[in-house]
Amino acid sequence: MRPQSMKLRKCSISLLAGLIVSMVAVSTAPAQQSSSRLDEIVTRGALRVGMTGDYKPFSYFDKTTDKFTGFDVDMAEALGKALGVKVEYVHTAWPQLMKDFESDKFDIAMGGVSITLDRQKKGYFSTPIMREGKTPITRCGDAAKYQTLEEIDKPGTRVITNPGGTNEKFARDNFKQAPITVYSDNVTIFDQIAGEKADVMVTDASETLLQQKLHSGVLCSLHPDKPFNFSEKAYWLARDYAFKAFADQWLHIAIESKEYQAITDKWLK
Repeated sequence: MRPQSMKLRKCSISLLAGLIVSMVAVSTAPAQQSSSRLDEIVTRGALRVGMTGDYKPFSYFDKTTDKFTGFDVDMAEALGKALGVKVEYVHTAWPQLMKDFESDKFDIAMGGVSITLDRQKKGYFSTPIMREGKTPITRCGDAAKYQTLEEIDKPGTRVITNPGGTNEKFARDNFKQAPITVYSDNVTIFDQIAGEKADVMVTDASETLLQQKLHSGVLCSLHPDKPFNFSEKAYWLARDYAFKAFADQWLHIAIESKEYQAITDKWLK
């Protein structure tokens, strides 16, 4: 064998031996796994839930009792039970929801949160829990006047909306002629329409149906089965795949076991 060939062979053998040693070292090294948000929640013993408390029937904060109630409060308690931890509620508001989420003030946002691409950039959404869209609510006597966006968007129409969320964005995007009033109290905003201080609000179909029920014979939800757009509600989670996977599996089991249906029947019917 030529000296050059022998050198190449020795070099190849050395490289192969080094590769084998490296592979053995990697395979025998202890696995390094970073902690997930799911691990943090379980270790902490508490699930921090962000809620606005002003969006019936999903969440409502009662100042007299200092407690949250609603559909997503019951769902949050069910999620906490599945995790084996207590639930701690963090009071937030629609205009500051994104800021509080980014500041890690809570692990998950619940309470009628709609899926948006801007929110998706900051975290994960669970499996959707509801499909709906934006639809108008007005005084029943004016129902025929505000069926379409074009009919609403007129200089004489007083549009009202709550600040900072998808309702205000929808109003800004679609109404260029109708004056828009931003009303800060989402709990009493519908009383403004009933009291003839505003004419129409466009919000999620589920909310219009509830307010129609609460203001029976005064306020009417317009075509809630045919909303102006498509949207879904879900739970907005910190960007952690293990936490999202758990939440999705919990929702799947809740739906299949009828737990979700029982909570839906309690609050949304």
